[in-house]
Amino acid sequence: MATRLKSMTTLPKLIQTMRNEAPKHSNPVLPSLRRAFSLYDQINLIDNVPEDQLRFQEFNETSFTVNGVKYEGSLLCVGNLLMSWSPRQFSDITPDSLSIFKTIRPIPELLIVGCGRNIHPVTPELRQFVKSIGMKLETVDSRNAASTYNILNEEGRVVAAALLPYGVTS
Repeated sequence: MATRLKSMTTLPKLIQTMRNEAPKHSNPVLPSLRRAFSLYDQINLIDNVPEDQLRFQEFNETSFTVNGVKYEGSLLCVGNLLMSWSPRQFSDITPDSLSIFKTIRPIPELLIVGCGRNIHPVTPELRQFVKSIGMKLETVDSRNAASTYNILNEEGRVVAAALLPYGVTS
């Protein structure tokens, strides 16, 4: 009881002391957030990545450039592993073409499917297969898939990308 009474009398004195010691500012000037946090001038997510980390740098109708090396055709990326991938058009993407995910550990949290130039709906069978492995599925055009992969991989997240070349339209 005595401790409680002592703390009840000490607390208001402590608060008053803190108020008296707070610095007084007249018209504080804040820096422009646009200049201080410009994404174009201050933050460059792509150039400051470890050398052993995969990053897509360019793409064209038939290939991707990853860490300065040009790769023709479809690619499958898991974390920092890159491999050639057999599908040549969107209809070739099946549970069999993604069966490697049954053995890869740790299981990526997200599979980004780059559909080529256009986004295509995924079959219920493929969606169920990806879900049964424990991954989430995102389908976008290959340009945005490569960009999303770069950002999530740089964040250190376990992510996978299955990419058709950008020139693929069906």
